[in-house]
Amino acid sequence: MEVIWKAKDFARTFRNPVLTLGNFDGVHLGHQRIFQRVREKAREIGGESIAYTFEPHPVQMLKPERAPFLLLPMDERLRLIGELGIDVVICAPFTPEFANQTAEEFVRDILHAQIGAREVFVGQNTTFGRGREGSVLLLKEMGKRFDFAVEGVEAVQVEGVIVSSSRIRRLIREGDMHGAAKLLGRHHLLVGQVIHGHGRGSKKLGFPTANLKTAEVLFPKPGIYAVWALYEGRRYLAVANLGWNPTFQDRKFSIEVHILDFQKDLYGQNLRVEFVERLRDEVTFHGPEELVVQIKKDVEQAKKVLRIN
Repeated sequence: MEVIWKAKDFARTFRNPVLTLGNFDGVHLGHQRIFQRVREKAREIGGESIAYTFEPHPVQMLKPERAPFLLLPMDERLRLIGELGIDVVICAPFTPEFANQTAEEFVRDILHAQIGAREVFVGQNTTFGRGREGSVLLLKEMGKRFDFAVEGVEAVQVEGVIVSSSRIRRLIREGDMHGAAKLLGRHHLLVGQVIHGHGRGSKKLGFPTANLKTAEVLFPKPGIYAVWALYEGRRYLAVANLGWNPTFQDRKFSIEVHILDFQKDLYGQNLRVEFVERLRDEVTFHGPEELVVQIKKDVEQAKKVLRIN
Protein backbone atom coordinates (compact mmCIF):
# COMPACT_ATOMS: atom_id res chain seq x y z
CA MET A 1 0.00 0.00 0.00
CA GLU A 2 1.25 3.46 -0.90
CA VAL A 3 0.99 6.20 1.74
CA ILE A 4 1.06 9.85 0.65
CA TRP A 5 1.55 12.42 3.42
CA LYS A 6 0.15 15.43 1.58
CA ALA A 7 -3.19 17.16 1.14
CA LYS A 8 -2.59 17.96 -2.54
CA ASP A 9 0.14 18.29 -5.21
CA PHE A 10 0.73 14.55 -5.22
CA ALA A 11 3.33 14.57 -8.04
CA ARG A 12 1.53 11.74 -9.78
CA THR A 13 -1.79 10.91 -11.37
CA PHE A 14 -4.17 8.23 -10.20
CA ARG A 15 -5.64 5.53 -12.41
CA ASN A 16 -9.45 5.64 -12.38
CA PRO A 17 -9.45 6.50 -8.67
CA VAL A 18 -12.22 5.15 -6.46
CA LEU A 19 -12.15 6.98 -3.15
CA THR A 20 -13.49 7.18 0.36
CA LEU A 21 -12.76 9.84 2.95
CA GLY A 22 -12.92 9.95 6.72
CA ASN A 23 -11.00 9.58 9.97
CA PHE A 24 -11.42 5.78 10.14
CA ASP A 25 -10.66 5.68 13.86
CA GLY A 26 -10.77 2.05 14.91
CA VAL A 27 -11.09 0.76 11.32
CA HIS A 28 -14.29 -0.88 12.56
CA LEU A 29 -16.89 -2.96 10.70
CA GLY A 30 -18.55 0.14 9.25
CA HIS A 31 -15.26 1.34 7.78
CA GLN A 32 -14.49 -2.16 6.56
CA ARG A 33 -17.74 -2.29 4.57
CA ILE A 34 -16.90 1.01 2.87
CA PHE A 35 -13.36 -0.19 2.06
CA GLN A 36 -14.84 -3.35 0.58
CA ARG A 37 -17.12 -1.33 -1.73
CA VAL A 38 -14.20 0.92 -2.75
CA ARG A 39 -11.98 -2.07 -3.46
CA GLU A 40 -14.68 -3.90 -5.46
CA LYS A 41 -15.47 -0.85 -7.61
CA ALA A 42 -11.80 -0.11 -8.27
CA ARG A 43 -11.29 -3.69 -9.43
CA GLU A 44 -14.40 -3.47 -11.61
CA ILE A 45 -13.17 -0.37 -13.51
CA GLY A 46 -9.46 -1.14 -13.45
CA GLY A 47 -8.76 1.67 -11.00
CA GLU A 48 -6.93 2.42 -7.78
CA SER A 49 -8.67 2.26 -4.40
CA ILE A 50 -7.91 5.32 -2.26
CA ALA A 51 -8.64 6.29 1.36
CA TYR A 52 -8.31 10.01 2.08
CA THR A 53 -7.83 10.71 5.79
CA PHE A 54 -6.54 13.38 8.14
CA GLU A 55 -3.80 13.76 10.73
CA PRO A 56 -4.36 14.89 13.41
CA HIS A 57 -8.02 14.13 13.97
CA PRO A 58 -9.93 17.34 13.07
CA VAL A 59 -11.43 17.71 16.56
CA GLN A 60 -7.94 17.57 18.09
CA MET A 61 -7.02 20.67 16.12
CA LEU A 62 -10.31 22.57 16.12
CA LYS A 63 -11.60 21.81 19.64
CA PRO A 64 -8.82 20.08 21.58
CA GLU A 65 -10.77 20.30 24.85
CA ARG A 66 -13.46 18.08 23.30
CA ALA A 67 -11.17 15.74 21.39
CA PRO A 68 -11.84 12.05 22.02
CA PHE A 69 -9.08 9.63 22.86
CA LEU A 70 -8.51 7.75 19.63
CA LEU A 71 -8.93 4.01 19.33
CA LEU A 72 -5.75 3.62 17.28
CA PRO A 73 -2.63 5.65 16.50
CA MET A 74 -2.18 6.52 12.85
CA ASP A 75 0.45 3.87 12.09
CA GLU A 76 -1.92 1.12 13.28
CA ARG A 77 -4.79 2.58 11.25
CA LEU A 78 -2.56 2.50 8.19
CA ARG A 79 -1.53 -1.07 8.87
CA LEU A 80 -5.13 -2.25 9.14
CA ILE A 81 -6.27 -0.31 6.08
CA GLY A 82 -3.43 -1.86 4.10
CA GLU A 83 -4.46 -5.33 5.26
CA LEU A 84 -7.96 -4.59 3.92
CA GLY A 85 -6.56 -4.20 0.42
CA ILE A 86 -6.67 -0.43 -0.16
CA ASP A 87 -4.07 0.65 -2.74
CA VAL A 88 -3.35 4.22 -1.59
CA VAL A 89 -3.89 6.18 1.62
CA ILE A 90 -3.62 9.96 1.44
CA CYS A 91 -2.89 11.42 4.89
CA ALA A 92 -3.72 15.12 4.73
CA PRO A 93 -2.12 17.34 7.42
CA PHE A 94 -5.15 18.89 9.12
CA THR A 95 -3.98 22.47 9.52
CA PRO A 96 -6.01 25.65 10.16
CA GLU A 97 -5.63 26.49 6.45
CA PHE A 98 -6.94 23.08 5.44
CA ALA A 99 -9.83 23.34 7.93
CA ASN A 100 -10.84 26.70 6.43
CA GLN A 101 -11.66 25.19 3.03
CA THR A 102 -15.31 25.16 2.15
CA ALA A 103 -16.82 21.80 1.30
CA GLU A 104 -17.20 22.89 -2.34
CA GLU A 105 -13.53 23.95 -2.52
CA PHE A 106 -12.44 20.58 -1.15
CA VAL A 107 -14.50 18.67 -3.70
CA ARG A 108 -13.53 20.92 -6.63
CA ASP A 109 -9.85 21.43 -5.87
CA ILE A 110 -8.85 18.12 -4.32
CA LEU A 111 -11.29 15.32 -5.12
CA HIS A 112 -11.80 16.51 -8.71
CA ALA A 113 -8.81 18.58 -9.84
CA GLN A 114 -6.05 16.85 -7.83
CA ILE A 115 -7.24 13.25 -7.59
CA GLY A 116 -9.65 13.01 -10.48
CA ALA A 117 -12.10 10.83 -8.57
CA ARG A 118 -14.26 8.51 -10.66
CA GLU A 119 -16.41 7.31 -7.78
CA VAL A 120 -16.69 8.22 -4.09
CA PHE A 121 -18.06 6.02 -1.30
CA VAL A 122 -18.83 7.53 2.11
CA GLY A 123 -20.93 6.78 5.16
CA GLN A 124 -24.42 8.28 5.10
CA ASN A 125 -23.59 10.69 7.94
CA THR A 126 -20.27 11.89 6.54
CA THR A 127 -19.54 15.61 6.93
CA PHE A 128 -16.55 17.61 5.71
CA GLY A 129 -15.37 21.11 4.89
CA ARG A 130 -15.45 24.31 6.94
CA GLY A 131 -18.03 24.05 9.70
CA ARG A 132 -18.78 20.47 8.61
CA GLU A 133 -21.02 21.91 5.91
CA GLY A 134 -20.35 19.15 3.39
CA SER A 135 -22.70 16.17 3.20
CA VAL A 136 -23.49 13.17 1.03
CA LEU A 137 -26.14 15.28 -0.72
CA LEU A 138 -23.60 17.98 -1.59
CA LEU A 139 -21.15 15.33 -2.82
CA LYS A 140 -23.81 13.92 -5.13
CA GLU A 141 -24.67 17.36 -6.48
CA MET A 142 -21.02 18.17 -7.19
CA GLY A 143 -20.43 14.69 -8.56
CA LYS A 144 -22.92 15.47 -11.32
CA ARG A 145 -21.03 18.67 -12.08
CA PHE A 146 -17.58 17.04 -12.15
CA ASP A 147 -18.56 13.66 -13.57
CA PHE A 148 -17.98 11.33 -10.65
CA ALA A 149 -20.47 9.01 -8.98
CA VAL A 150 -21.25 9.04 -5.25
CA GLU A 151 -22.64 6.27 -3.07
CA GLY A 152 -23.68 6.72 0.53
CA VAL A 153 -23.01 3.42 2.27
CA GLU A 154 -25.55 2.34 4.88
CA ALA A 155 -24.34 2.00 8.46
CA VAL A 156 -23.48 -1.50 9.65
CA GLN A 157 -25.57 -2.91 12.48
CA VAL A 158 -24.57 -5.73 14.82
CA GLU A 159 -27.38 -7.27 16.86
CA GLY A 160 -29.44 -4.15 16.22
CA VAL A 161 -26.65 -1.77 17.29
CA ILE A 162 -25.21 0.71 14.79
CA VAL A 163 -21.43 0.44 14.57
CA SER A 164 -19.68 3.73 15.37
CA SER A 165 -16.37 4.82 16.86
CA SER A 166 -18.14 6.68 19.67
CA ARG A 167 -20.12 3.60 20.70
CA ILE A 168 -16.97 1.48 20.63
CA ARG A 169 -15.18 4.02 22.84
CA ARG A 170 -17.98 3.81 25.37
CA LEU A 171 -17.82 0.01 25.48
CA ILE A 172 -14.04 0.07 25.97
CA ARG A 173 -14.30 2.63 28.78
CA GLU A 174 -16.78 0.28 30.46
CA GLY A 175 -14.44 -2.67 30.08
CA ASP A 176 -16.86 -4.50 27.76
CA MET A 177 -14.25 -6.01 25.48
CA HIS A 178 -16.63 -8.57 23.98
CA GLY A 179 -19.06 -5.83 22.99
CA ALA A 180 -16.28 -3.71 21.50
CA ALA A 181 -14.87 -6.67 19.57
CA LYS A 182 -18.25 -7.35 17.94
CA LEU A 183 -18.30 -3.83 16.49
CA LEU A 184 -14.60 -3.65 15.65
CA GLY A 185 -14.50 -7.03 13.96
CA ARG A 186 -11.40 -7.80 16.06
CA HIS A 187 -10.12 -7.37 19.60
CA HIS A 188 -9.30 -3.87 20.83
CA LEU A 189 -5.58 -3.27 20.41
CA LEU A 190 -2.92 -1.31 22.28
CA VAL A 191 0.63 -0.97 21.01
CA GLY A 192 3.50 0.11 23.19
CA GLN A 193 7.22 0.07 23.75
CA VAL A 194 8.45 -2.12 26.61
CA ILE A 195 10.14 0.03 29.25
CA HIS A 196 11.67 -0.60 32.67
CA GLY A 197 9.20 -0.66 35.55
CA HIS A 198 9.67 -1.18 39.29
CA GLY A 199 11.06 -4.68 38.81
CA ARG A 200 8.59 -6.14 41.30
CA GLY A 201 7.02 -8.60 38.87
CA SER A 202 9.93 -11.01 38.66
CA LYS A 203 11.82 -10.15 41.88
CA LYS A 204 9.00 -10.01 44.43
CA LEU A 205 6.14 -11.86 42.81
CA GLY A 206 7.67 -14.38 40.43
CA PHE A 207 5.56 -13.06 37.55
CA PRO A 208 7.71 -10.91 35.21
CA THR A 209 5.81 -8.22 33.37
CA ALA A 210 6.38 -6.08 30.31
CA ASN A 211 5.64 -2.45 31.18
CA LEU A 212 4.29 -0.54 28.19
CA LYS A 213 4.71 3.06 27.14
CA THR A 214 1.91 3.78 24.66
CA ALA A 215 0.64 6.58 22.47
CA GLU A 216 -2.21 8.74 23.77
CA VAL A 217 -5.05 6.45 22.82
CA LEU A 218 -8.10 5.12 24.63
CA PHE A 219 -7.31 2.66 27.45
CA PRO A 220 -9.84 0.11 28.65
CA LYS A 221 -11.33 0.52 32.11
CA PRO A 222 -8.64 -0.13 34.74
CA GLY A 223 -8.48 -3.71 35.92
CA ILE A 224 -7.12 -7.15 35.10
CA TYR A 225 -7.58 -8.54 31.59
CA ALA A 226 -7.08 -11.72 29.63
CA VAL A 227 -5.10 -10.60 26.57
CA TRP A 228 -3.15 -11.84 23.60
CA ALA A 229 0.41 -10.52 23.37
CA LEU A 230 1.65 -10.28 19.79
CA TYR A 231 5.39 -10.32 19.19
CA GLU A 232 7.38 -11.17 16.07
CA GLY A 233 4.36 -12.64 14.33
CA ARG A 234 3.37 -14.94 17.21
CA ARG A 235 0.48 -14.76 19.69
CA TYR A 236 1.08 -15.51 23.36
CA LEU A 237 -1.42 -16.04 26.17
CA ALA A 238 -1.05 -13.19 28.66
CA VAL A 239 -2.61 -11.25 31.52
CA ALA A 240 -2.60 -7.45 31.63
CA ASN A 241 -2.95 -5.12 34.61
CA LEU A 242 -4.11 -1.56 33.87
CA GLY A 243 -4.12 0.78 36.83
CA TRP A 244 -2.21 1.97 39.88
CA ASN A 245 -1.17 -1.26 41.67
CA PRO A 246 -2.95 -0.31 44.93
CA THR A 247 -1.18 -3.04 46.93
CA PHE A 248 2.09 -1.14 46.37
CA GLN A 249 0.44 2.32 46.48
CA ASP A 250 1.72 3.37 43.07
CA ARG A 251 0.71 6.88 42.03
CA LYS A 252 1.35 6.51 38.31
CA PHE A 253 -0.99 4.68 35.93
CA SER A 254 0.72 1.74 34.27
CA ILE A 255 0.09 -1.05 31.79
CA GLU A 256 1.82 -4.29 32.73
CA VAL A 257 1.61 -7.51 30.71
CA HIS A 258 2.60 -10.91 32.05
CA ILE A 259 3.21 -13.20 29.06
CA LEU A 260 2.82 -16.89 29.80
CA ASP A 261 5.69 -19.25 28.95
CA PHE A 262 7.84 -16.45 27.54
CA GLN A 263 11.52 -15.84 28.29
CA LYS A 264 12.75 -13.24 25.77
CA ASP A 265 14.12 -9.81 26.71
CA LEU A 266 11.63 -7.25 25.37
CA TYR A 267 13.14 -3.98 26.63
CA GLY A 268 12.97 -1.35 23.90
CA GLN A 269 10.81 -3.57 21.70
CA ASN A 270 7.26 -2.90 20.55
CA LEU A 271 4.50 -5.18 21.80
CA ARG A 272 0.90 -5.43 20.58
CA VAL A 273 -1.74 -6.35 23.12
CA GLU A 274 -5.26 -7.52 22.18
CA PHE A 275 -7.81 -7.19 24.99
CA VAL A 276 -10.15 -10.17 25.11
CA GLU A 277 -11.97 -10.11 28.47
CA ARG A 278 -11.93 -8.09 31.69
CA LEU A 279 -11.38 -10.47 34.59
CA ARG A 280 -11.75 -8.24 37.65
CA ASP A 281 -11.13 -4.87 39.29
CA GLU A 282 -7.82 -3.94 40.84
CA VAL A 283 -7.86 -4.86 44.54
CA THR A 284 -5.68 -3.84 47.48
CA PHE A 285 -4.15 -6.94 49.06
CA HIS A 286 -2.56 -7.20 52.51
CA GLY A 287 0.80 -8.09 51.03
CA PRO A 288 2.71 -9.68 48.14
CA GLU A 289 1.87 -13.24 49.23
CA GLU A 290 -1.87 -12.63 49.00
CA LEU A 291 -1.38 -10.90 45.65
CA VAL A 292 0.59 -13.88 44.27
CA VAL A 293 -2.29 -16.22 45.15
CA GLN A 294 -4.70 -14.00 43.20
CA ILE A 295 -2.33 -13.65 40.22
CA LYS A 296 -2.20 -17.45 39.94
CA LYS A 297 -6.00 -17.50 39.82
CA ASP A 298 -5.99 -14.74 37.18
CA VAL A 299 -3.56 -16.72 35.03
CA GLU A 300 -5.73 -19.84 35.16
CA GLN A 301 -8.86 -17.85 34.36
CA ALA A 302 -7.09 -16.11 31.46
CA LYS A 303 -6.02 -19.48 30.03
CA LYS A 304 -9.65 -20.64 30.00
CA VAL A 305 -10.83 -17.42 28.33
CA LEU A 306 -8.13 -17.32 25.68
CA ARG A 307 -8.46 -20.97 24.69
CA ILE A 308 -11.98 -20.24 23.40
CA ASN A 309 -11.16 -16.83 21.88
